[in-house]
Amino acid sequence: MSQHDRIVKPPKEASSDAEHPSLPEARTEAELLPAEVFGILGNDTRVAILRALLELGADEKPVRFTDLFNNVEMEDSANFSYHLRQLTGHFIKHGSAGYSFRYPGRKVVSAIFTGTLTERTQLGFFPASGYCYACDGNLHGWYVDDTLTIGCTECSTVQVSYPFPSGGIDDRSTDDLLQAFHHYVRHHYCLAADGVCPECTGAVESSLIHRPESDALDVAVEHLCQRCNYRLESAVGVTLLDHAGVLVFFANNGVDLNTAPFWHFDWCVSDRYTELVSADPVQVKLTLPCNGESIQVLVDADVSVVTVSTPSPIADSQ
Repeated sequence: MSQHDRIVKPPKEASSDAEHPSLPEARTEAELLPAEVFGILGNDTRVAILRALLELGADEKPVRFTDLFNNVEMEDSANFSYHLRQLTGHFIKHGSAGYSFRYPGRKVVSAIFTGTLTERTQLGFFPASGYCYACDGNLHGWYVDDTLTIGCTECSTVQVSYPFPSGGIDDRSTDDLLQAFHHYVRHHYCLAADGVCPECTGAVESSLIHRPESDALDVAVEHLCQRCNYRLESAVGVTLLDHAGVLVFFANNGVDLNTAPFWHFDWCVSDRYTELVSADPVQVKLTLPCNGESIQVLVDADVSVVTVSTPSPIADSQ
């Protein structure tokens, strides 16, 4: 949830020696501290108002005061108006046609309905597609503490573990759940690789980190949001899932990386196919196999793809 309201006002006179004259200037006109946000939302009536806006279709058109009041079912209109005013400005907006969501208010409602704020769901072991990159054993998944994990039934090696809203479990078979999980995690990592924070949309800086002493990955990618400090870490291969050259190579070999679960590919969940080319600055080369062919992808310290080789045959299909 954003803590800032940005309201457009006439621009200040531009400085002639501005360092970046082409960049827009963001101005914070109103700010709520985290404690104030929790204080505003810590009331059943205000949460009921936000829920009523959703039920009455505020996403499509503004809701009239009378309709909103009747939906919340309060007897005292003055008390209702007070709570409505506390939400207006930051969480909802009021115009001549009625009330509608501002982005922070819609995010609160989404969090409630996805179960992020209200549920503690658990899901025991269930079969998962694919094979362990460490021992080729079968995989299973489980859901505990708002996190979905896929690991090996034989050696217990974890292939992937990532937070996933509990609402994503509702009305889905385990196969559908795993497909939704694939898209959710893939989207987050691809966003981060493109420089956009999946939490707050702030600017993300990505870098390769070399840790030969690590028990997990010798070389990994770290994504760090410069706005909210949200941090993601992964194998280097995950950042290549939406690279055009990689997508085309796999598509030409009959594999759609958009739909095939990413944990099916060792290069996405381990550094098995990752070779350290340079330690300072860090640079790596990934060899990506598919149906008897492979390509090599050179990645530099800021996780930019330097080169993608032409496909070449490999002796043994992996």
